[in-house]
Amino acid sequence: QVHLVESGGGSVQSGDSLRLSCAASGYTSSSWYMGWFRQDPGKEREGVAVIAGAGGTRYADSVKGRFTISRDDAKNTLYLQMNSLKPDDTAMYYCAAVKTWSQPDVLAPDYKYWGQGTQVTVSS
Repeated sequence: QVHLVESGGGSVQSGDSLRLSCAASGYTSSSWYMGWFRQDPGKEREGVAVIAGAGGTRYADSVKGRFTISRDDAKNTLYLQMNSLKPDDTAMYYCAAVKTWSQPDVLAPDYKYWGQGTQVTVSS
């Protein structure tokens, strides 16, 4: 069993930065795809950023140039550095691991393990 715990969310002003962390415990693998997703109430969960085991990354167009995903496999931790935050970035952010490939897009939310989420609120 894999357990994912997010931290680092909060309430900030437009233009501020936050760094989210996701600590993984249980069996983990450096070869896994891992990613960050976000969801507003009443909306579908959307992919924000994904990182492959080999280090390749993919970002949603809405966050390119502002967010950076990284992983420290020695610490079993996934990060999301978020800069130049906008009110549209307000959402619950979830960490996910192990893509099931039921959908071909790496940003699709077909991942096996999910954290409980951390809230990010950006005010103008």
